[in-house]
Amino acid sequence: MIMQTRPVFRRSSNRVIGGVCAGISEYLGWDPRSTRILYALFLVVSVFVPAIVVYMVLWTMMPGPEKPRRPG
Repeated sequence: MIMQTRPVFRRSSNRVIGGVCAGISEYLGWDPRSTRILYALFLVVSVFVPAIVVYMVLWTMMPGPEKPRRPG
């Protein structure tokens, strides 16, 4: 049986501001553009403050993108 590994929940190097939306979309297997559009809708519906707080918390709590290892 072949087991597929799930990607680690981390920020992406494909970043616009902090890589949070791109990291979420990589984890879920979604298009980063659609995740950013959904977040923008959440931002407008929540009257900005809760959405900004959620983004800042995720930005500080999610590990950064994995850096490529140098051989040797």
